[in-house]
Amino acid sequence: MSVPDPDTAGDATGHRARLRKRLNEHGGDGLLDHELIEYLLALAIPRRDTKPLAKTLLAEFGGIGGVLVADPTSLARISGMGETAIAAIKIANAAALRMLQAEVKQRPLLGNWQALLDYLHADMAHHSIERVRVLHLNTRNMLIRDELMSQGSIDEAAVYVREVIRRAIELGSAAIILVHNHPSGDPTPSRADIDLTRNIVEAGKRMGIAVHDHIIMGTSGHASLRALGLI
Repeated sequence: MSVPDPDTAGDATGHRARLRKRLNEHGGDGLLDHELIEYLLALAIPRRDTKPLAKTLLAEFGGIGGVLVADPTSLARISGMGETAIAAIKIANAAALRMLQAEVKQRPLLGNWQALLDYLHADMAHHSIERVRVLHLNTRNMLIRDELMSQGSIDEAAVYVREVIRRAIELGSAAIILVHNHPSGDPTPSRADIDLTRNIVEAGKRMGIAVHDHIIMGTSGHASLRALGLI
C-alpha cells in the first residue's frame, strides 16, 4: 500500500504544495506565522486542514514564540492536538534552541553577548511562569553549566542566595550570570530583583565568585542590571 504524500493528501487545492514551494524558495520569510505552524502540523496530521488549528494555537499562546515553548500539557488542552502534533511542536522548538545554544557554547560569553541574548530570549521570554536560571562560567568565561534554578508561579520564583553560591562552589564556577523572565513581558527589574542580585554579588565576593550580570527577559526585550548600573 502506498503512503500518501503529506503535502497533497486531502488537499485538492494544492494549498500545502504552494506553502512548500514558498518555503523552499524564500525560507521562513516566505510564510506568515500561522502558515509556519500550519505546515509543521501538516507533517504530523497529513489528512487534516491544519490552518484553523494553527490560528487557534497562536491566539491561545500569544504568538509563535509562545506556541513553541508551551508545555505538552498546555498544548494537549487544545482540541485537535494529539501526541504526534505536540511532538512536532516540541521537536521544532528543541532544534531551534539547540542551534542557538551551540552558538553560545563556542566562545567566551562576554565576547559573544548577542548570541547569548538570542538564546535566552528564545528559551525564556515567552514562558507564562517565572523561571530562574544560573549560567556557570569557568576562568575563561566559557559556559560550563546552564541550570534551571527555580520555577515559580506567574509572578515569582523562590531563589535562595546560599543555594546559588553553594552550587557555584560545587561546580568550581569562577563566575555566574543570573537570568530570569518576567511573564508580564516587561523586563524592567523590580526592587526584589535588585536586592536579590546585590545579595548574591556580596555572597559571591566572599567566595571569590564573580556575578557578571543579572539579565531579565521579557517579550518586549531584556534588561541587564549591570548595564543599568544597578550592580
